[in-house]
Amino acid sequence: MVRITLVQGDITAERVDAVVNAANSSLLGGGGVDGAIHRRGGPQILAACRALRASHYGKGLATGRAVATTAGLLPAGHVIHTVGPVHSREEDRSALLASCYRESLRVAAELGARTVAFPAISTGIYGWPMDDGARIAVAAVRAAAVSPVEEVRFVLFDAGAYAAFETATAQP
Repeated sequence: MVRITLVQGDITAERVDAVVNAANSSLLGGGGVDGAIHRRGGPQILAACRALRASHYGKGLATGRAVATTAGLLPAGHVIHTVGPVHSREEDRSALLASCYRESLRVAAELGARTVAFPAISTGIYGWPMDDGARIAVAAVRAAAVSPVEEVRFVLFDAGAYAAFETATAQP
């Protein structure tokens, strides 16, 4: 069973085999976690994302999917980009959010990653309620036992996010 660790801090500073980027479908950078990863990781990440767009992902990366690139200047081995869903009150998109975690872990396993750092996907500008996002994230990670991943580290920006994930991890 994968070990879940909670950290309050900056995901771009995590020394892990793979860091997950809450990307937009263009893969070309943006705000929030995506912008921070591109800024700190340097131009190598953007160049790798542009190469992906020029080859397999001409129309961008679909919501719930994941793909890996170099980590550039980050203290991680790889960046796994995943596109979270925008929260909707009219449509249940929780399966897409869970898919972000499952697909990212699948890619991490293909890379041979033992440690993976995740942000709270879709809980920023995409408006997903933090408590529900935490519940979905923890359940998806627990259900997706993938070798060789040993540790999933949720790196949470503030105390409120940390508390929501702490509550989610306390549930059976």
